[in-house]
Amino acid sequence: MERYYGFDLGDAESAVSVLVSEHAGKTDAMSAGISGAEIQRMQMVTDQQEEISAARAGTGSEEPKVLRVGEEKSFITAYARTRNGDLIIGEQACYAPDALVRRIRFKSRYLTDKESTKDIKSFAAGVLGELYMSGDLVKGEDCCFYIGCPAGWDRTARERYRAIFEQVGYPPARIISESRAALVSACQSRHFQVGYDILSKPVLVVDMGSSTTDFAYIRSGREIALQTAGEVYLGGGIMDECLLELAVKDAGRKEEKIRKTFEASPAWYSYCEFAARRLKEKYFSDQEYWEKEGCRQSITIMYDRPLRFTLSMDADRADKILYGPVPQLDGKSFYEVFRKSLLEVREKIQGDLPDLVFLTGGVSKLPAVREWCQEIFPEAVVITGVEPEFSVCRGLAWSGRIDDELRQFRAEVRDLISSTEVERLVEGRIGDLYRNVVDAMVAPILSNVAMPVFDRWKAGEILRLSDIDAEMERLISEYLHTEEAQKLMIRPITEWLRPLAYELEEYTMPICIRHGVPYKALSLTSFMKVSDLNIKVDAKDVFAVEELTWMIDGIISLMVGLVCGGSGIAMLSGGISGVVAGAMLSLMVLILGMDKMQDAMMNVNIPKPIRRLVPRSRFESRLGKLSAEVKANLYETLEQEKNTEITERMAQEISQQIEECLTKMAEVVEIPLG
Repeated sequence: MERYYGFDLGDAESAVSVLVSEHAGKTDAMSAGISGAEIQRMQMVTDQQEEISAARAGTGSEEPKVLRVGEEKSFITAYARTRNGDLIIGEQACYAPDALVRRIRFKSRYLTDKESTKDIKSFAAGVLGELYMSGDLVKGEDCCFYIGCPAGWDRTARERYRAIFEQVGYPPARIISESRAALVSACQSRHFQVGYDILSKPVLVVDMGSSTTDFAYIRSGREIALQTAGEVYLGGGIMDECLLELAVKDAGRKEEKIRKTFEASPAWYSYCEFAARRLKEKYFSDQEYWEKEGCRQSITIMYDRPLRFTLSMDADRADKILYGPVPQLDGKSFYEVFRKSLLEVREKIQGDLPDLVFLTGGVSKLPAVREWCQEIFPEAVVITGVEPEFSVCRGLAWSGRIDDELRQFRAEVRDLISSTEVERLVEGRIGDLYRNVVDAMVAPILSNVAMPVFDRWKAGEILRLSDIDAEMERLISEYLHTEEAQKLMIRPITEWLRPLAYELEEYTMPICIRHGVPYKALSLTSFMKVSDLNIKVDAKDVFAVEELTWMIDGIISLMVGLVCGGSGIAMLSGGISGVVAGAMLSLMVLILGMDKMQDAMMNVNIPKPIRRLVPRSRFESRLGKLSAEVKANLYETLEQEKNTEITERMAQEISQQIEECLTKMAEVVEIPLG
């Protein structure tokens, strides 16, 4: 993609930005006659530096440019159709004398008034025409549009909204929330360098538009649907209306004529309201200075005949606008309604309260707004970006590039997963995994299974020594499937994963660097602890409980025959001198022979008094020696049976789980755009 356009279509004002990709710049250089080899030499060092910087900061080298539409970067959301069929947008549409149709403030009615769809379509068509006429948009070029909407709009509303631009003839368009775009702008902007760490913290984005205030709660870079307050019908336009109303009341004898003009021409009212907005923003941008000097602007209405009146702002009027009763708010003040909205948002947040409150939109320039946010969220840092009125349109353009970059990033991750590299690395180390688990599990098995079985035999619960092996086999299987045993496996699995993870980084790190993603985002070593992205996952999550089956069954199949297969004999050899007297033992050996004597002892129900003569300490000592023997035999068996079905299935299962982890980590690093 060569160009990414961001279109912030607001209810009162709109803005368009464009982000030109590095690829487009190199293409332009080629068309200018510079050879590819020369470009490559020129860019080689710079590209390497930018790749490293991007991987660390998560930012690119470009910044979106806000385009002028009708000579204005921020233009009024209005359109008019003249008698000769011309379509006019922006400020000119507000007072074009030969307009047959004139529309303003239609986006706020999109969800409630079907007619607003026609108005949005006409305005969007006008903006598209202006972009083509100015040369900022060229037909047939490889580009896309990212268009903002309130976070409160559902998928159906967003899709209907997208279809409007498609019908008008826009290049491929995608609709994303304005609050998301504002946060992306904060993450990417050179002037306001927050970086990817902002995505590891809970953030509240407050987007104050002209008609609505949009709240979005974002955690780990993702907008939490249940914790998004959506739109509140409270915008800076209410302040503008209040300021204009105060000015009209001060007009004296002209007041009635001005009101009649506004009633007859909504376009002139909108124009004057727009002037009030500019004066308000000017005043609050340096309130301390303008409180002393006074802030005024003369307005001339050209309708039937010229009408002149004065807009003014001072400390008294600022208090009336912010803290005085407002008819549009049922007699409540702007402060009261905004504060109540903030409190409702705080109550709706289930989980961590925001560490950061990010303000965007023209109203966010007001110092009072920042103070109100700090009052309700004292634990958070409250910040505003540079030129907050353009945060959304810039963030929309950035979102296009990020989305395109992540599409390629995801494709490369999928290619790695589809290859055999992960399987090859796992198969090369599968023997180490078995050894780690055996070392960790043999002693607990003997302690938690063998000793209790001995105690049960000694107490008479198990009748014959020959019954011990079957009971041991059953109990070993049960124990290895318990949560206790699985927790014991976590440490050896983690230790085994670490060197494997380092080997895997040889494949994942280049992918991250190529696409400006922090390289730890695809690192299993970071995945097993708190990383730069605040992902906390341990080896238990890598190997889910139900997916430990193959490992457990493999251990059981190798261990049962070694631990069992003579457990009763182990008891005899450990305590035979306490079972019978030496003379009786000699007599039995002479009559039956050693083998038959052992067989007889194994199958006889030895009386409890005699069983009590077998010392527990002797058997415990015997198991200590048996532990080393079992480990040695297991190691030898593993060396001989590395290519058995169980081992192959284990390698495949582990590889699949690691690949699932890579997929999840790739999803975490992506900035969700919808």
